[in-house]
Amino acid sequence: MKFATKAIHSGQHPEEITGAVSTPIFQTSTYSNEKLGESKGFDYGRTTNPTRFALERNLADLENGKFGYCFSSGMAAIHALITIFKPGDHVICSDNVYGGVFRLFDQIIKDYNIEFSFINTSDLKLVKKTIRKNTKLIHIETPTNPMLGITDIEAVSIIAIKNNILVSVDNTFMSPYFQTPLDLGADIVVHSSTKYLNGHCDVIGGCVITSNEDISDKIKFIQKSIGAVPAPLDCWLILRSIKTLAYRMKAHNENAIAICRVLEKDRRIKKLFYPGLKSHPQYKIIKKQMRGFGGMISIDVGSYKSAEQFCNALRIFQIAESLGGVESLVCHPATMTHASVPKEFRDKLGITDGLVRLSIGIEDKEDLITDIKEALKKL
Repeated sequence: MKFATKAIHSGQHPEEITGAVSTPIFQTSTYSNEKLGESKGFDYGRTTNPTRFALERNLADLENGKFGYCFSSGMAAIHALITIFKPGDHVICSDNVYGGVFRLFDQIIKDYNIEFSFINTSDLKLVKKTIRKNTKLIHIETPTNPMLGITDIEAVSIIAIKNNILVSVDNTFMSPYFQTPLDLGADIVVHSSTKYLNGHCDVIGGCVITSNEDISDKIKFIQKSIGAVPAPLDCWLILRSIKTLAYRMKAHNENAIAICRVLEKDRRIKKLFYPGLKSHPQYKIIKKQMRGFGGMISIDVGSYKSAEQFCNALRIFQIAESLGGVESLVCHPATMTHASVPKEFRDKLGITDGLVRLSIGIEDKEDLITDIKEALKKL
């Protein structure tokens, strides 16, 4: 099946009793056994839920994976992933990851004697140089948040295979509509399903997807043991939203390209970051591993004062930390999403006080362009 068809039908079948087309919300914590020792395959809501199972099968199918596991947030999914490693293990991680991931790894997990090297994973020579005998995972965010840097997933996976290292990819920014890392050699895909997968700014969620049975067993055990699972209603909302994912991603992409054409010509923009620009340093890799460019744009307007003036002048774009919704959002990474990253590290990455991140929604593009033009006049 093609993507749009899988998004609507994978993991979902008419409900057996009534024939309901929409997967029911199984709002229960408890399942009854007809006889002692005889269950219907469901025991307790933390470990088993039919609505969650439907979502997990759907997500695994969209990523061309075999196993999917849903969590109560993207950070819970990342935490589950890193928990499969042991004290003494070494992890290589993209330096420009979401601030919450950096905080989790650098301020919490490293205290459990797991070592981290935060590097530019776009630099394959640096990736090879950073590998140690105890390196167990290379975690990639591509495109990165918020600098939109690109890592060659296939090339890193080839390096990892030669060194018996796992590769995980945060695919939140692209969604499986534009990028499928497992097809490029990655072992694990993670998402904040809060973002494009759900796309309506009304649910928090995360997921881990793999085709590796050993990894699957470990993630399943962690999911069951920690219990950071999404509620049945949240699963249903994401499952419902995914039905329109293909069409939403097309609209995000189309709007972002149109807006970039305008931003490219504006002298008040000091720097413009978007994967769809031919001037992007990894454009050849982008064309090779991605089927589109997404809806995320970052711009540098030169200073905090200019960033403040621009954000406050916007009317359709809402100032908010999240992304990937049908509503357009604007964010100031240095004081919002990446405030937990030390300033010297932010400066090294290019996350300046003048950097603004735009999450382009699916409103009429002419309205969005007008909103941006009017806000830029305030600088």
